[in-house]
Amino acid sequence: MTDQIPPPVVPRHLAPLDDSPYIRRPDPDLAAHAETMLEQLAELPEQRATVGAIIPAYNEAETIGGVLDSLLMQTRLPDVIHVVINNTSDDSVEIAGHYAGPHTRMTPSGEQHTVIYVHDIGKNPDKKVGALNYGYSLVEHMDYLLGVDGDTTPEPDAIEHLVDEITSDDRIGGISAIYSIDDSALDGPIAKFLIAGQRAQFAAFNMQNLLKGRNMAVLGGQFSIFSTQALRQVLEDSHQRTPWVNDSEVEDSLLSLQIKSAGYLTKISARARAHVGGMTTMRSLDAQQVKWNFGAIDLMWPGQRGDTRGQPFHPNLRLRWFEHMSMVINIITRLGFVLLLLGSLSISAFVFQAWWVIPPLAAVLLNWKVARSMEFVNRRDYFFAMLLWPAELYMWIRMGHFVRAWLKFFSRQQTDNWAAQAKAERGKGIAWTYPFLTLALGLVVGAAVWLQLPVALRSDVLAVGWPILGVVTVLQTAWMFVKILKNQRGYKA
Repeated sequence: MTDQIPPPVVPRHLAPLDDSPYIRRPDPDLAAHAETMLEQLAELPEQRATVGAIIPAYNEAETIGGVLDSLLMQTRLPDVIHVVINNTSDDSVEIAGHYAGPHTRMTPSGEQHTVIYVHDIGKNPDKKVGALNYGYSLVEHMDYLLGVDGDTTPEPDAIEHLVDEITSDDRIGGISAIYSIDDSALDGPIAKFLIAGQRAQFAAFNMQNLLKGRNMAVLGGQFSIFSTQALRQVLEDSHQRTPWVNDSEVEDSLLSLQIKSAGYLTKISARARAHVGGMTTMRSLDAQQVKWNFGAIDLMWPGQRGDTRGQPFHPNLRLRWFEHMSMVINIITRLGFVLLLLGSLSISAFVFQAWWVIPPLAAVLLNWKVARSMEFVNRRDYFFAMLLWPAELYMWIRMGHFVRAWLKFFSRQQTDNWAAQAKAERGKGIAWTYPFLTLALGLVVGAAVWLQLPVALRSDVLAVGWPILGVVTVLQTAWMFVKILKNQRGYKA
């Protein structure tokens, strides 16, 4: 029997490649086809989120052209722009009509297109709310709704930043831009003073929200982007037919609460900026601020709105409560100081203390920090902060608005604050004088009563009042220094 000799074993690294069942040479035709496919994929248009811009416009003939120009100059154009004109009595329709139609613009990311539609819905009893809801019905099929006021002009990259931020996190239901007021074209010292105060007020509010995890209690209607999916969730949860309701003085605040209650985040942008219209007269500023404060009270007050889940301790309302409590303390310290000072002078008992300089100094430092936090700060902002008296006078004006709003709420007056603001902006109405007249009358009556009291009793009142005021002022000053030393983490308001 002959032994079988096994075939020689060829080492793996010497085996012919063509004989291995596990190794296949690339097909030249297949490689060329793959390269062609990649080139064709690269040429396909990039799929991007769709954005519909809604501009509710009421008598915006002076500003609507600038708003549309600023939207057409964006690095990221909205896919469609709907101008919803309502209750207007000026040339808003004619001016906006010149922009109607398709528009094309070359941007750094390529050629972009948008279409502007102008809708004149005539007399609208729901005013801005009705215009917003009409606009929502036109863009609810899109991914995002961008709300723009008829006097708001965004920076060229504002929409791009808002879209990038809201598409980066599905939890976000809406993002507000960082608001400021353009003060480049103002006439008269009163207008310049009031706009400087509003710029500082906006900057402090913006920074406060930026430092709280960029959580925004109010997605202001001036320039905010909303997820339409979040809006649909609000409709389902709140059993509403439309996102905005007409039974709230601050429709944007209520919608922000509802978006938060639906499980979404409400944020302020880190980079998107927009310039809003400011109030240049005492009359118009009073009407706006009273409406804002009244609407906030309507949301905050226990049992006032049963449709606000978790009220009055809703997460978006905590900051509002803090703001109102801070204003109460400001009223106590300032009014208390004036009354105690006058009372001390009436019995020649006033003695100046050097430490009284510390609270005004802290106020100047805090105002300076607010001014420095502004992205578009100018000399007028610095003067407003450094001179102290402009900021102090503006605080007294805000105190008047605050008191008038609370008195209006408790008196249960059934007034249309939207109509009151429109009337004030037309230069009509004297309600703005009420806080000043009331203060003057109160001081006169108080002085008459004070002077009738025995000197010993007046002295006892002052002996108790000054220490109480001192304690409150020390705590308030300490809080100001905490805010002065707080790191702003590179944010700009």
